[in-house]
Amino acid sequence: MIKTAQAFGVDIGGSGIKAAPVDLTKGEFAEPRLKIATPSESTPQAVADIVRQELEHFEVSSEIPVGIAFPAPIKPGKTLDFMANLDKSWIGVDVTEIFSQACGRPVTVVNDADAAGIAEQHFGAAQGQEGLVIATTQGTGIGTALIYNGVLIPNTELGHIELPDGKGDAEKYAASSVRDKEDMSYKKWAKRLTKYYGLLEKYFNPDLFVVGGGVSRVSEKFLPYIDIKTPIVAAKLHNDAGIIGAAYYATTKTA
Repeated sequence: MIKTAQAFGVDIGGSGIKAAPVDLTKGEFAEPRLKIATPSESTPQAVADIVRQELEHFEVSSEIPVGIAFPAPIKPGKTLDFMANLDKSWIGVDVTEIFSQACGRPVTVVNDADAAGIAEQHFGAAQGQEGLVIATTQGTGIGTALIYNGVLIPNTELGHIELPDGKGDAEKYAASSVRDKEDMSYKKWAKRLTKYYGLLEKYFNPDLFVVGGGVSRVSEKFLPYIDIKTPIVAAKLHNDAGIIGAAYYATTKTA
């Protein structure tokens, strides 16, 4: 692995498994990322085997911390109790143990939205922000990360908060994928986002919202139309945040 990298990050999604060495002095990839399609049968062993392949591809040495962003709440030493975007056989599995065994080395696993929030806190749009930051990832669903004075409050699932007036589960109403599916204009979507972020604003009184995911690259099309009082900004690291945040998080657990 290239010498300018201090850690290695992996971001596991329903469609792709992305990985790269990370230069933590800059908060960016030290080499271009590798993406391998998530297996159609995304069982624990099948996914873990791809992560091992990616480590081998980059020739990651055993002393380099490895962090994995995973699409579910992660509690060290405990098994998963639900899974949304991968095979249901993940339920009841100790995720960290599965990846560590497949890779032949200890790894650190963190919720994918938490990884993205950590990256934005340390290297991106929330850098230096005091108080409560709510970072959200917009994609198939809505991921959330709460960070208070630089400290992560892990495993929140505020994408599933119930909206008033019969709107139901927030991510089924306001996720980026819903905008795509319903072919909504960005301005119309922003009205839905106003309901969602307005409810988070009411309940949590944050100091900053950060909106991540691929759609953050076109934030000028919808952010100005979200009508809330709290400052709301686009993520700076976009879809790279999961890999970078997972890599950084791993260093905090192996230091």
